[in-house]
Amino acid sequence: MKKRSHKKLVYEGAYVAEVDIDLVETDTGWSPYLSLEDAYKLDDVRDALRRGDIARAAKLARVFTLTPVTV
Repeated sequence: MKKRSHKKLVYEGAYVAEVDIDLVETDTGWSPYLSLEDAYKLDDVRDALRRGDIARAAKLARVFTLTPVTV
């Protein structure tokens, strides 16, 4: 079993959060996969962004605002 770091982007409304997670790699057909803790972390960040609780999301991830570009 080997872990490797990965960044997952979570989009919600005008925000995007960059969440650090670990992917677990094994010799089975289900590889790579997330730990239960990292799956809950992604859910917590998504829920916080949906509620507009940017401070909570920022404790778990790097949060950015999306600005539309007009041409």
